[in-house]
Amino acid sequence: MARTEHGEGVAGVPAKERILRAAEDLFAERGFDATPTSRIAEHAGVPKGLVHYYFRRKSDLLSALVTRLPDERIDPVRVVVPGDIAESLRQLVSALDARLANSRMLSHLLWREADTHRAVRDALQDRFRQLVGQVRAVIIAAGGGGVAAADVDSAAGLLALAVSYRHSVARHAGDGPPDLMDRELNFVADALMARPAT
Repeated sequence: MARTEHGEGVAGVPAKERILRAAEDLFAERGFDATPTSRIAEHAGVPKGLVHYYFRRKSDLLSALVTRLPDERIDPVRVVVPGDIAESLRQLVSALDARLANSRMLSHLLWREADTHRAVRDALQDRFRQLVGQVRAVIIAAGGGGVAAADVDSAAGLLALAVSYRHSVARHAGDGPPDLMDRELNFVADALMARPAT
């Protein structure tokens, strides 16, 4: 493949971007440990030295892929339906799912690699804490202060776990049982509204 002096291919895609795309494809297909940088370079159409120029260690590629996950922060104002916790949470989950749709393979890859790579695990834990905060904010805004704080914290943690699990297996969504998220959202909303704040 012909390249320009700035490392861009004929199609105009910068070399660094081609390397990241190749790494994502190959890590997802073969796993991080089973993918040599020489194979990434070949797949990207660049010299192996260019991979090491942009990413000193192979693990730096994995860290760079973490930053490619879509931003999950959603302004509660966009999803809250005052007085309707279930619908507010449903809209939050829908917005999160829409952002995930463009990165199902990457999300699956990073969840898998979190077991053996601390940087990936730390990044995913940070994203989980953000998700708990978002769910909490939506419940509080939708509930109008009529929900006990301890219940809000418990519900936010449980729903964040459910959403995280759902996203970790999104690539295989068609292989398993039907989605239960709507039923879970209704159950949590009903439980929250049944216990008034004290």
